[in-house]
Amino acid sequence: MNKKFDYELVPHPKYGFLQVCPTPSDEEITKFYANEFYSGDYKNFNNSSLEVQVADKDFFDGQCEDILYNIAKVLKKPLDGLRILDVGCGWAQALLYFKGKGMDCYGFDPAPEAIEYGQRKGLKVKHAGIDRMDVFGSIKFDVVMLKNVLEHMPNPFEVLKEIHEKVLKKGGLLIIDVPNEFNVFQTTGRDVHGLNDWWVAPPGHLNYFSNDSLVKLVNGAGYEVILSEASFPLEMFLLFNDCYVGNEKVGKEIHKKRVNFEMNLRKQSQEDKLHEFYQALAKINLGRQVAVYALASKI
Repeated sequence: MNKKFDYELVPHPKYGFLQVCPTPSDEEITKFYANEFYSGDYKNFNNSSLEVQVADKDFFDGQCEDILYNIAKVLKKPLDGLRILDVGCGWAQALLYFKGKGMDCYGFDPAPEAIEYGQRKGLKVKHAGIDRMDVFGSIKFDVVMLKNVLEHMPNPFEVLKEIHEKVLKKGGLLIIDVPNEFNVFQTTGRDVHGLNDWWVAPPGHLNYFSNDSLVKLVNGAGYEVILSEASFPLEMFLLFNDCYVGNEKVGKEIHKKRVNFEMNLRKQSQEDKLHEFYQALAKINLGRQVAVYALASKI
């Protein structure tokens, strides 16, 4: 990761999330995505490499199933035939899973090798930067998903407005999933172990959200947030004195514990309680990630 990037974190004056200042240009961001995001230090940092996703397929499939669970809950429609756009689709593993459930799948990403892979799998994916959202022209979508994308955008509000006006059907569903940074478990664990803010990662991550600030932003851009859901609070392990930061062996051990926690609940048909648990965490701004599911206004 680029340790020489000169920046400060400034709260957004209206919505409160933290932003990197100064902001890199669209060209710099697109170049970073295409040339660095899937390689080098970031390859393991962002869990976006194909190798990582294939090796941990059950875990990532579980995440996809959770997304479908919430789509069905919010839209109250059958999944079959729903048209979904995955912005920043990467290696298209989520789209492949959704396609297997009968959804009409589209995606785009700045990384050419990832898009070539998706195209070989028969997916409707395009090589495109993240400077515009209407990559598929006049096509409107039932669902638009930005998973681990909005933290990279120089102007998140304008991105959400463009999706609302040009890409998502009226009454369609927006899914935003971002890291939940500066949460209490994270900052307390940092202080307990004398660490720095390891999660601050410019020029890759430009925005730092909590559930509260993300909900404010999404509502302010013309949507109605229906539910928020966190993910497992990994930083809790720091408070157990399992310091995984900079320690790959410990990191793998605690990830396996997290996977076991979720898989055992699913095996015992306790998915509802798992979702209730993660939704409760989101309400108090805890959890490693936070996702919001929001409907576009019909006005």
